[in-house]
Amino acid sequence: TGKTLLAKAVANSTSATFIRATGADLVQKNSGEGARLVRQLFQMAKEQAPSIVFIDEIDAVGTKRFDTSSRGEQEVQRTLLELLNQLDGFESRGDVKVIMATNRIDSLDPALIRPGRIDRKIELARPDEKTRQKIFGIHTSGMTLAKAATYDTVMAKEKSISGAEIKAVCTEAGMLALRAQRKCVSKDDFEKAIKTVMLTKKVGAPESFYA
Repeated sequence: TGKTLLAKAVANSTSATFIRATGADLVQKNSGEGARLVRQLFQMAKEQAPSIVFIDEIDAVGTKRFDTSSRGEQEVQRTLLELLNQLDGFESRGDVKVIMATNRIDSLDPALIRPGRIDRKIELARPDEKTRQKIFGIHTSGMTLAKAATYDTVMAKEKSISGAEIKAVCTEAGMLALRAQRKCVSKDDFEKAIKTVMLTKKVGAPESFYA
């Protein structure tokens, strides 16, 4: 829906050092390794200040804590505790700002998203009709489209499609035309691409598949 894209726009419009990580990067097997990576991440940010730390897919380490005997879950919770400490520990973060992104805010630990740690929450909903049309135009601007292959004929009925999925459809349609050794992308290419992308979505491919 544009979460990572918004972070890229922030990076592009500021002179601050931009440091990107994902929640999965911070999930480590060895005890204490994840917490060490969090400390290194914020130490790097302080040394390069002013800086912005962007942690994508924060739900990989930021889910609600619970009692567990699993060593893997315990390690994830130790990593979360270190992240909480870095966000508002005794030492000031200085000129370091933190942006996090998730598809599952309801699963996050309340301590992580309380005011003082994460002060603003911005919901990026799925695009409306006008926005979907603009996104389609952006991703087909470099293509030669058949007259019948317009937004209204191929995409208008897909009311719940995200921006990333529109990009995936356009890319797949273009690849279908290339494989058929055609310079023009047809309406049929788009219809086949929509079926492919939507099928992948139903099977449960991760959102990042479309990024």
